[in-house]
Amino acid sequence: MALSERELLARIILCEAGGEGDDGMKAVASVVMNRVHVTYGEYGRLQPTIRATLFQEGQFDCVRETLNGRYNPQNIYNMRPTDVHLNIADWAIAGNRLPNLGYALWYFNPFSPSCRQFFPSEVGQFVIRIGDHCFYNPTEAYANT
Repeated sequence: MALSERELLARIILCEAGGEGDDGMKAVASVVMNRVHVTYGEYGRLQPTIRATLFQEGQFDCVRETLNGRYNPQNIYNMRPTDVHLNIADWAIAGNRLPNLGYALWYFNPFSPSCRQFFPSEVGQFVIRIGDHCFYNPTEAYANT
């Protein structure tokens, strides 16, 4: 049975940011939806769906069942979202975004107390840290991706 877009978003929220509190989970949901709705650059060429965004090659570790040739137990197929995750998915699908996040298209956990100023290739510029994740808004260079 294919998972609905809502269920996929709830699962990625849990998998990528389940321990980051409401703002951390909302931030991840916002990034996914920002990618769905961006009209230019690499993500703008995708089908504007949650499914296409999540399953774009090399973007989210949580959609991969294997990483570096080994089974990845932390994947969306093993996630069991609760009402909290489904409600945040509904919140994001309805068009809500965290206002301090801007139009962030990327996030990552640097496993250090500081965030680098630019996302790789300088396509993203640091905007905010929420929990363990650093978030990046697109720069002009992103339009050429």
